[in-house]
Amino acid sequence: MADKLKLVKGSPSKLALVYGMRLVDAGQVKEINDASIKTTTDETKRITMHLIEGTKEQIKAQLLQSIDAFFELVDEANFPKDG
Repeated sequence: MADKLKLVKGSPSKLALVYGMRLVDAGQVKEINDASIKTTTDETKRITMHLIEGTKEQIKAQLLQSIDAFFELVDEANFPKDG
């Protein structure tokens, strides 16, 4: 196992993903508001909320696609790739 270790100069940035989910009956959502977080430097950051409707399988598939798209869109300068 030790021969598979890859030494990388420097260590990757540690990040925190803030995320929330709740399932409700389709068609019952009237309004979605942005959420916010406050950082340790007292900055307020907005979090955009999203809505996906469908069966459990459809929601899961769309969510996984959305997660992949999110990480593809994040600027590599602000979110370096591992390795």
